[in-house]
Amino acid sequence: MTADPQALDVAQWRDRKRHLWLMGLIAPTALFAMLPVVWVLNQQGWHAAAAAPFWIGPVLLYVLLPALDLRFGPDGQNPPDEVMERLENDRYYRYCTYIYLPFQYASVVVGAYLFTASDLSWLGVDGGLGWPAKIGLALSVGVLGGIAINTAHEMGHKKDSLERWLSKIALAQTWYGHFYIEHNRGHHVRVATPEDPASARFGETFWEFLPRSVWGSLRSSWELEAKRLERAGKPTWHPSNDVLNAWAMSIGFWGVLIALFGWAVLPFMVIQAVFGFALLETVNYLEHYGLLRQKVGSGRYERCTPQHSWNSDHIVTNLFLYHLQRHSDHHANPTRRYQTLRSLDGAPNLPSGYATMIALTYFPPLWRRVMDHRVLAHYGGDITRVNIHPRVRERVLAKYGAVPA
Repeated sequence: MTADPQALDVAQWRDRKRHLWLMGLIAPTALFAMLPVVWVLNQQGWHAAAAAPFWIGPVLLYVLLPALDLRFGPDGQNPPDEVMERLENDRYYRYCTYIYLPFQYASVVVGAYLFTASDLSWLGVDGGLGWPAKIGLALSVGVLGGIAINTAHEMGHKKDSLERWLSKIALAQTWYGHFYIEHNRGHHVRVATPEDPASARFGETFWEFLPRSVWGSLRSSWELEAKRLERAGKPTWHPSNDVLNAWAMSIGFWGVLIALFGWAVLPFMVIQAVFGFALLETVNYLEHYGLLRQKVGSGRYERCTPQHSWNSDHIVTNLFLYHLQRHSDHHANPTRRYQTLRSLDGAPNLPSGYATMIALTYFPPLWRRVMDHRVLAHYGGDITRVNIHPRVRERVLAKYGAVPA
């Protein structure tokens, strides 16, 4: 009897990224890896150059990851259906996300110490750090805070109560605990519609989107929790309010840091938090830019499909972001663990990984040159099917030959 080749392939299938997922720990450990470099540079008398390693976070985000995405390109591997259950139940993968948190908070505490210390002679520094090093340090800690929001995103979708609490803990660094509510119960319901504050509109710049998403998501999370507690017969200001108890974690953590390092730590905490949640918002901006779910006969929006999320299968950034770039499958299966997410046919694809695209969002003319024609092509040239920003709606419709409503 001849063995079934497909069965043999499934039996022999291995996740080639299994051990590579530990690359996700590079961001929360990068600061520790740079301290010996700082010491060596100071020992050589290169004190000005010794400030550069503190900028490891922005260098990793804006230089190294895009270069590695260009070098290694798309992944190309999807797990077969037959191995999905085994992969989902393999606890190794969830431990890869759990372990992020102790390194995350160790880096924040060490960063706070370095930012405020007046005697760093053990590091070869005469006195404390100068402001070029301090700003780089705060931004680097902000990068790991931004990636921590994605780690929280992975755990916050799960049904396990431990993982949900770990999600809130990961968000405490950046004061973004309300994301736990808004993303799961707001964004996933309203995604790719004008009502969703976290879905960017065609012609909307990132700088317009940022405040709209930040404040809109905060307001939405509060309203969602207020309605949930009202249905449960509880007041809005109740300890079980998940927005309040998530913010309480931030208050507690920031309070401990201020008690340990004094008020001088406050600029560090503010810079890293703002940069961290701004990174999340850049990802929100590029994930659904211009995409629109159409309304069906009942007046409701059509079901979210793979066509309503921008994807990228570039392997390196996916390893850092736990397959966040396989975003269509995530919206179709929100509780599916990252290791089983697939690259789906029919989903619109970005020209490169998220790390590359993040930098483009800061420059609206460049972003629109790269993305607007892709949005239009995705809808076969029909601009009326696009989620257009109200500010430019008439101009855009006129430009592409449609009659404004």
